[in-house]
Amino acid sequence: MRNPCRYFNNSPEVIRLTVMMYVRYPLSLRQVEDLLHKRGIDICHEPIRFWWNQFGPILAAELRRRRVHHRSYSNWRWYLDEVFVRINGETYYLWRAFDHEGEVLEVFAAKRRDIKAAFRFFRKSMKRYSRPVFFVTDRLRSYRAAMKIIGNAERQEIERWINNRAKNSHQPFRRRERVMARFRSLNSLQKFASIHSSVHNHFSQMRHLCSRENFKVQRSNALAEWRQLAA
Repeated sequence: MRNPCRYFNNSPEVIRLTVMMYVRYPLSLRQVEDLLHKRGIDICHEPIRFWWNQFGPILAAELRRRRVHHRSYSNWRWYLDEVFVRINGETYYLWRAFDHEGEVLEVFAAKRRDIKAAFRFFRKSMKRYSRPVFFVTDRLRSYRAAMKIIGNAERQEIERWINNRAKNSHQPFRRRERVMARFRSLNSLQKFASIHSSVHNHFSQMRHLCSRENFKVQRSNALAEWRQLAA
């Protein structure tokens, strides 16, 4: 892979650090600018906006490629749910799929949540990650109708409280959405949600399930792998 930062005056390390800080943490552009200034890096907030738009999709695509190659996800049980997002006074929907370990598999922004949108969401998810054993959904009829078309109707699970894991999975994205003061278009929603999910997967170490020593090792490995992206 050719270095996408080769025509920029700033070093790739600074660009990767800036993208990580803005996407991973609930910080505004000017807050990231202030934190970089404390590190001795004098950058305006506008280059930060340009960098995450320019290099965020490249870094996120490389992370997804590596995780798919190493199969860092589970096909046992997928959880599917939608997030309501307001854009310019209109309601849009962000379809999200993740496995039982919390790995965000796919995000899909759509204006509706009908059969057509559900079918595109299923097709996009299974094209990259194949087909799971079970689908956990809510009682939205579009799921059942789309699964009948695909042939997954017998794999769907609909029970009360079983989809609470999906509600908890939305919280990191919701926190990030509030800091960004909402999105401006459907394309920007799809773009940022895809980047945010890949970065969140990479740095989420499930620290409540492992010891302190293992968490420190996994965190160091994640940072080392991040520094190698687009190097």
